[in-house]
Amino acid sequence: MTGNPVVTGIGITAPTGLGVEEYWRATLRGVNGIGRITRFDPGQYPSRLFGEIRDFAVREHLPSRLIPQTDRMTQLALVAADRALADAGVDPRDMPEFGMGVVTASASGGFEFAQRELDKLWSKGKEYVSAYQSFAWFYAVNTGQISIRNGMRGPSGVVVTEQAGGLDALGQARRRLRRGTRLVVTGGVDGSLCPWGWVAQLTTGSLSRRDDPDRAYVPFSPGADGFVPGEGGAILVTETAESARERGARCYGEIAGYAATFDPRPGSGREPGLRRAVELALADAGALPEDVDVVFADAAGIAELDRVEAAALTAVFGPGGVPVTAPKTMTGRLYSGGAALDLATALLSLRDQVIPPTINVETVAEEYAIDLVRDEPRPAALRTALVVARGRGGFNAAAVVRAAP
Repeated sequence: MTGNPVVTGIGITAPTGLGVEEYWRATLRGVNGIGRITRFDPGQYPSRLFGEIRDFAVREHLPSRLIPQTDRMTQLALVAADRALADAGVDPRDMPEFGMGVVTASASGGFEFAQRELDKLWSKGKEYVSAYQSFAWFYAVNTGQISIRNGMRGPSGVVVTEQAGGLDALGQARRRLRRGTRLVVTGGVDGSLCPWGWVAQLTTGSLSRRDDPDRAYVPFSPGADGFVPGEGGAILVTETAESARERGARCYGEIAGYAATFDPRPGSGREPGLRRAVELALADAGALPEDVDVVFADAAGIAELDRVEAAALTAVFGPGGVPVTAPKTMTGRLYSGGAALDLATALLSLRDQVIPPTINVETVAEEYAIDLVRDEPRPAALRTALVVARGRGGFNAAAVVRAAP
């Protein structure tokens, strides 16, 4: 089966909103969802800010039997999947179970659940450890729980490419759809907010150490000194165009192009792979640089990586050649959930013909030569968007989405 799949449903769980419209309103208003960690005392750590989802009452969304089985990350993913399916108008009971698949991304697995059970092991003994520990920590658990909850037994999987994962999962979903699967639930939701998970994140040396939420994560700024992590992400319902037409489904847009590359080893003298990922994604979409109306940037918030991304974008589009935005400055970088949320945001931008802002970046470093949309939304005629993502260790991914015809 050929042709580009379409996105018919979006589910969002983010620090700035639960649900598509709540998140989108907050994004256009420039609401900052970053703040000091509240789920444990961060005072002893060098970084203390996080994009927390503060109003998530799990018992309002999931049956009680699922709660002791699942990490918070998985609970957020299940809610996002439920909302995405409802948004798409899909009742899985009405579809063939082997015609539906699930492909998600993961960067860490259920760290919070695992720490809680390890605490019991060390302090009380093995008989106090939950039997659910055997899978609740696992990096593939979101795919498994979504598929079980919805009776989806078709081709499924998980990708582990850190912050590039949301786009890589989408690429895998597109491949499954082109091979005959009718519907694939895809995307990423992540979060590891516990002392164990926090120490693991600190070891990368990439987190900002500032305490002011409005100054900590400022990508492409002369003052950039790292990023702020967060939790959440987006789950998308993707379908073949034929399936969507048969159902009379509303389409947010089509996944027109996708590509992934890997950086050369450090010190090789070879160019990083991000530019090539962008060029390959455009070629895959049959698009020229001038066809792209907006770029949703990876926005690492680390000077060296910001420089690489800006160089890639100016090489492809020319200096200031296309508007660039990074709404993740409102949520923090969500690891495997970040690129999926960016892609969902890009589709909402195409729907409403507006580019959401990048907040808190007072000045763009002159050397970057990019047209960063800052502070306020920018109305624009939008047909095609490019989403860029990179994962720690050298992963690069790019996806091109077009407005629904």
